[in-house]
Amino acid sequence: MTFKKLLLGAVALSAVATATAAQADKPEVFRVGIIGGENEADRLRNYQCIIDQLPKAIGVKEVKLFPAADYDGVIQGLLGGTLDYAELGASGYAKIYLTKEDAVEPILTTEQTDGSTGYYSIMVARKDSGIKTVADMKGKKLGFADPDSTSGYLIPVTSLPKDLDGATVKDYFSETGFGGGHENLVLAVKDGKFDAGTTFGSGVGNFDEGYTSGNLRKMVDKGLIDMKDFTEVWKSPLIPNGPIVIRTAIDADLKSKFKTYMMDLPKTDPECFASTMGGDFKSYIEVNKDFYQPVIDARKSQIGQ
Repeated sequence: MTFKKLLLGAVALSAVATATAAQADKPEVFRVGIIGGENEADRLRNYQCIIDQLPKAIGVKEVKLFPAADYDGVIQGLLGGTLDYAELGASGYAKIYLTKEDAVEPILTTEQTDGSTGYYSIMVARKDSGIKTVADMKGKKLGFADPDSTSGYLIPVTSLPKDLDGATVKDYFSETGFGGGHENLVLAVKDGKFDAGTTFGSGVGNFDEGYTSGNLRKMVDKGLIDMKDFTEVWKSPLIPNGPIVIRTAIDADLKSKFKTYMMDLPKTDPECFASTMGGDFKSYIEVNKDFYQPVIDARKSQIGQ
């Protein structure tokens, strides 16, 4: 075979490889990861409007949902390139960034009804337990939501010590454990498996209504809990609202269309926006990695990755 034929063959193979890569970056099926911790049927139902609307909005043939059993299932899917978009907590995004910083881009987050772009970790206990403050929890059993949850683990572990007379979480409480997601954690507190547990809420509005948004509000709206059965034991400093992330390698035009669709959603379909976000939010706003740098630093310091 002549050198010219070899060169032409190499060029042809390179063209095929380039075309394949381009095709891979503009998928025909757009894959959406949904973090665990809530009943799967509820999660799928809440995202149905996204399945219906996104294909036309961003120019793909189909949108598929991939509900994971826990936070890490979605995190690994994004790291491995088998998911294209997900809504994460700040700590979940930090884990991805610390593992492979160019895997995904944070592009949007939610804005509360009062204009804030943050929420709170909230420790709740049964009202009939007599536990009213963190001091009442000394020597008792504390539950966390998920090891990759911002409000359900990272922020309580890093912020609680200043309210524990300098003691570590490990030394202050008799035992700690995980509830398997926010919804399951609150139900475990309700059932007495933990004396108190950490979940999240907007901190806007009234605690006895589950606030305006967050896990407590979603559980109230679904009839799973009555807030009169719970008391708020502790509230964290403000946490940045978690990001909507998209796979970095996705075609730029598709990214732009997706971002436009999401930013317009609160106005074009308020019911879909409320359904997917789970509560009363105002809008989406643009964010980037810098918005989450404090959480990235906290996770690196506390967990390492």
